[in-house]
Amino acid sequence: MKLFMNILDQINNHKRTEIAEAKSKVSLEQLKESPYFKRKTNSLKAALLAEGASGVIAEFKTQSPSKGVINGEAEASEVTAAYVSAGASGLSVLTDERFFGGSFENLASARWANKNTPILRKDFMLDPYQIYEARAHGADVILLIAESLSKSLLLELTETAKEIGLEVLVEVHSAEELEKLNPKVDLVGVNNRNLKTFEVDIQTSVRLSKLIPDQFVKISESGISNPESIAQLRAAGFKGFLIGETFMKTDDPGKACKEFIEKLK
Repeated sequence: MKLFMNILDQINNHKRTEIAEAKSKVSLEQLKESPYFKRKTNSLKAALLAEGASGVIAEFKTQSPSKGVINGEAEASEVTAAYVSAGASGLSVLTDERFFGGSFENLASARWANKNTPILRKDFMLDPYQIYEARAHGADVILLIAESLSKSLLLELTETAKEIGLEVLVEVHSAEELEKLNPKVDLVGVNNRNLKTFEVDIQTSVRLSKLIPDQFVKISESGISNPESIAQLRAAGFKGFLIGETFMKTDDPGKACKEFIEKLK
């Protein structure tokens, strides 16, 4: 038993309880009956590689463990539609309620408002059941955090996602975690925020970029607050840039996203 439990441990422990409760209420068969299981998913990988793409994956996030409430008034459909209008290549929507104030309602609202834009379900995925949840609520991509998963479980979750038509973004924080990757993964994200301390260093992406195999589309996550950082990250081989707090902390996230993307041109 650890004397000190870091934030990621706390989140994962609570998530296991959440998963057990969800399974007791909604079966896999019920999830498969969702109309979203019949829709053709949108490819984030293709969107990021498209000619002229901004590469910005704009995130809808109302709070975080490190910052508390970021934007308690924002409405998911309005903000995400504004992101897409601003030129975002993809969307990320938090569904963790306890720590990030997210919900499946926000994910469904974003899906309804942006039918042709790839959407990432941003959550802490530990069980295949959650991947079916993602598909049932309109996601196109799931996030797998390498630090939270064994290599074998990461492979199992990847295969489950691919079987039901979802793309897989694996998030890493260190060179050691890259060893958990498998060829079925679509995208690799480097989180510049240490999930144990919540300290941010964009050089984490630059350092790890050289070690990520070219078969994976590279995404830099967290701590990207100015367009100048994008130039450095693009030079390091990154095609995607996940940005949330920079936009969400403003009174008009869509406008902030538009101004940011315009500076990239």
